[in-house]
Amino acid sequence: MSFYSYKNAQPACCPGTINGNALDGLQEKVCVQVKRVYDSALQQQQIDNAIVTITSFAQVSSGCNNGCSCNGGCGCGNACGCGNGCSSCSDGCDGVAQTTAPVPPITFESCRSSTTEAVLRNLNVERLCDRPCFARVRATVDVPIDILFTDSRCVEYIGKGVVSVNRDVLLSIPDESIVPYCLEAMASAICVSGCYIGNNQFKMTICVTIILKVLADVEILIPSYGFCTIPPAEEFSDSVCEEFFSLPLFPQSSLCNDGTVTASGLRCTCGSGCSGGRTCR
Repeated sequence: MSFYSYKNAQPACCPGTINGNALDGLQEKVCVQVKRVYDSALQQQQIDNAIVTITSFAQVSSGCNNGCSCNGGCGCGNACGCGNGCSSCSDGCDGVAQTTAPVPPITFESCRSSTTEAVLRNLNVERLCDRPCFARVRATVDVPIDILFTDSRCVEYIGKGVVSVNRDVLLSIPDESIVPYCLEAMASAICVSGCYIGNNQFKMTICVTIILKVLADVEILIPSYGFCTIPPAEEFSDSVCEEFFSLPLFPQSSLCNDGTVTASGLRCTCGSGCSGGRTCR
């Protein structure tokens, strides 16, 4: 089962919210190796008419409903209305799509970042004399994206590309040390619109979120509640009775205050069908 499963019999030994005093249960000071974030800055931007070149592509679907039948020919159902069936029966009788070159015209469908790990290049860190501990950080952030498009046969492809964004920001930089600091970028991007302009290039409007971080690998001392107690895995079940069986066996007590019952003017003010003029806390 999960740490957070209602079946877990030891919730006090699991991660989660703290009830009562947060100092209760602390057992020791533990040295852990982590990446410490010294500073971080977020920027969001809409990039209009961004030109992105795909460097590679792969076929996602054949557009023919796995159209080849094992009769030596092409059994394309032509459900997408392409009008030309399977191209040379490229799917094969095993139903596995083989990547072929897309046939123009190309239709843009969507795009989004393929990972949150962006690449920093042309990095320049310039410390400021008038602002100690701060530096001007300039860099080009390359955000990997996946572009989904279809060709004239309704065959769907996914292409790999990169959106490059220039950044010029102020960040707090730690002093020099034996263990050096580093800068990393985390990014997320999604396309609003786009079109194919030829020569493996797409023109798109992209919403980009970029977080620049100043990091260092450090050993830091933290208070600890001890090791986690790992619960056994809970097998997934489609049992329709599972939720019903998790209910309490007997009804819970009412929230109505019995001390307010009067002999006259019987009416319910708690909205739960109780009688006797009871009111709710």
